[in-house]
Amino acid sequence: MDELRKLTRLGQDTPYVDQYAPDLLCPVPRSLSRARLTQVPDWFGYDEWWGFELSWLNARGKPEVRLARFRFDAGSPALIESKSFKLYLNSFNQTVFESGHAVLATLEADLSKASGAPVEIEMFPVAPLAAGDEAGPLPDIHLLDELDIAIDCYTPDRSLLEKASDGAVQRGTWVSHLLRSNCPVTGQPDWGSVLIHMEGASPDPESLLRYIVSYRTHQGFHEHCIESMYVDLLEVYEPEALLVMARYTRRGGLDINPVRASSPDLLELAARWGRLNRQ
Repeated sequence: MDELRKLTRLGQDTPYVDQYAPDLLCPVPRSLSRARLTQVPDWFGYDEWWGFELSWLNARGKPEVRLARFRFDAGSPALIESKSFKLYLNSFNQTVFESGHAVLATLEADLSKASGAPVEIEMFPVAPLAAGDEAGPLPDIHLLDELDIAIDCYTPDRSLLEKASDGAVQRGTWVSHLLRSNCPVTGQPDWGSVLIHMEGASPDPESLLRYIVSYRTHQGFHEHCIESMYVDLLEVYEPEALLVMARYTRRGGLDINPVRASSPDLLELAARWGRLNRQ
């Protein structure tokens, strides 16, 4: 344990940084634990990790999110200490990358260097189970994340919410996977997807996305963030019906999925929004 403490940040208070910092990675020689084995066979294998909270900013300041699968060869000299891996991935959050390919190349270079052997990495979109055919009977979902817009506000601001230019009153359901807020106790980032259903309102979709992203540096409990969104949407758009729901990713084996609706009938709609593949 003493050797591990020297090599890692175990037992230390470590701040969460959101600017790219590869030096956060803490390699741990596999030989430390393998020395206690009676033998080290000529085995084949790998360590597979899944990252559910990979996010960065594109060239226009808009967040991108992906799931990622990492495969470390069992023959690599070192493994990566898990807390340091999480801190490293978090450091991408407010860092601008030109493309997903640039992110992938950066991950491959850093993790291969830290582990001492090539690392296989794949990145996957988080959208399919929430806004695709697998989502079940939820027709006419509009995926906000496909909008190509510039974003520069990362603290909650209801003034970002605008009405559609044509003023047409509509019924609609909008989904974004770009929700990020932060635990008010630990400061750790919380990741989620949010569904907004409104009837008798005329929201501008781009403004909805900017508003959702504005929670990116906000500190608040999951439940409070959704209640805050609900109140802002209610007061700005005055809809006849309103549903706001979030599906947050896991932390410590638990995930939180707050739902707030203007009528019990809308709870059925919430129940039909299935769990996401990153949960």
